[in-house]
Amino acid sequence: MDIKIIKPLTQPMFYILLSLMEKRHGYEIMQYIDWLTEGRVKVGPGTLYSLLSRFEDDGYIQMVSNEDNKKTYLISSLGKLVLDAEIERLKLLLNDASKVKGGSEDEFQNRE
Repeated sequence: MDIKIIKPLTQPMFYILLSLMEKRHGYEIMQYIDWLTEGRVKVGPGTLYSLLSRFEDDGYIQMVSNEDNKKTYLISSLGKLVLDAEIERLKLLLNDASKVKGGSEDEFQNRE
């Protein structure tokens, strides 16, 4: 699978995958995202469980246990590749913004 053809992740998708770098169940994922983002990002149960199901189907995560009716998940190697690709894409966006906002000479205007 060519990782470059994967669509950009939404903010909830990004944070769910990021939170699953360690084993977590649904409620823990929501709490972790809230803690990590200092409340900036909220992922509700409907979005969370829909994405967990999708990610499991796509092979981005795997269920590692199902005890006491709590499913615990962990990111897979494919999920890590997807997350890394998204992080690189975001770095490129920030780099482009820095070029424009950084006040440096506009090379586009000076091209030949």
